Amino acid sequence: MSAFNRLLVTGLPAVPKPIVGRVASRYVAGESLDDAIRVVRNLNQQGAMATLDVLGEEVSERAKATAAVEEYLRVFAAIDREKVDSNISIKLTLLGLKIDEGFCRDNVARIVETAKSFGNFVRIDMEDYTTTDATLRIYRELHGRYGNVGVVLQAYMRRTLRDIEELPDQGANIRLCKGIYVEPRTIAWKGYETVRHNYVQALDKLMSRDVYVGIATHDEFLACAASALVDKHGLKPHQYEFQMLLGVDEELRRILIAAGHRLRVYVPYGADWYPYSIRRLRENPEVARHVLRAMMSGK
Repeated sequence: MSAFNRLLVTGLPAVPKPIVGRVASRYVAGESLDDAIRVVRNLNQQGAMATLDVLGEEVSERAKATAAVEEYLRVFAAIDREKVDSNISIKLTLLGLKIDEGFCRDNVARIVETAKSFGNFVRIDMEDYTTTDATLRIYRELHGRYGNVGVVLQAYMRRTLRDIEELPDQGANIRLCKGIYVEPRTIAWKGYETVRHNYVQALDKLMSRDVYVGIATHDEFLACAASALVDKHGLKPHQYEFQMLLGVDEELRRILIAAGHRLRVYVPYGADWYPYSIRRLRENPEVARHVLRAMMSGK
């Protein structure tokens, strides 16, 4: 990252919230469930599936975690009622992981059980390294109990290849991404090409173990490498999918769909859109430049 981009990203929290909101609207479906369902329906019409995410994390009050559970139950009912093609993604710190692991596990179990009653699926997102062991424990337990649950592995973590060895023998479902949290070098690979290399190694290992993989990337190099691995392992379209964020590289999304790949778009919504948007802008300084121009022009 250039010195200018680093300065730009560091200064994002000082940008007025309405300006961030205008630029970030491409990354967030809106504040309401109705907004999110409308976006999912449009994606379905373009040939993409979706995963809905209620924005929020790091709650310290049980009532807030319980409210998030209730919102996810509403999401399943809306998906079923509106007949859209979407599952859900959840963050364990939103569901009380930092309060009590057992409380969080019970909350997730309620969500997964409801998903099963609707014939749907739950993806457990991976957060920073302090949550990794607990996240995988909860995943393994609920996968054994219900089956309709998957988790995320991050290619920049040094432990990922080992974690693949410890996945359930049958029915594992993994989203593989690079990873976005700033972690110590002792536990995370830091070089850009190193992370790419580990991503390809992890993807190859997952496919070798007949794991259903959500190939989460906007990196054209990795999309190309993943396509080659799909051919190498002789996978059919129903045995994997690509995954992308809402509002990011829509042209690549269209290219992958046109090539016959299944593709799912991550669709976040909710009142906590601002911290999520700042994180997305920090990842993409070019988009952050648009924020700066909008602020300077007064538009």
